[in-house]
Amino acid sequence: MAYSQAELDALKSAYAQGILRITYEGKTVEYGSADDLLGRIRVIEGEMATTSGQAKPVAGFASFRRSA
Repeated sequence: MAYSQAELDALKSAYAQGILRITYEGKTVEYGSADDLLGRIRVIEGEMATTSGQAKPVAGFASFRRSA
């Protein structure tokens, strides 16, 4: 699915203001909670990073060996 920068900007602005109803590009969407809104922001940012060729951050566990 293609996301727009206008949608992402509207979501971020709404999240910062504590608003759950967003209108962008003639569409209105109401989210159930701030967590739902933040989840949508993260999905769009991840998708945009992938399509622009930027690497997604990767979390992992560090390991080490103790030498004798």
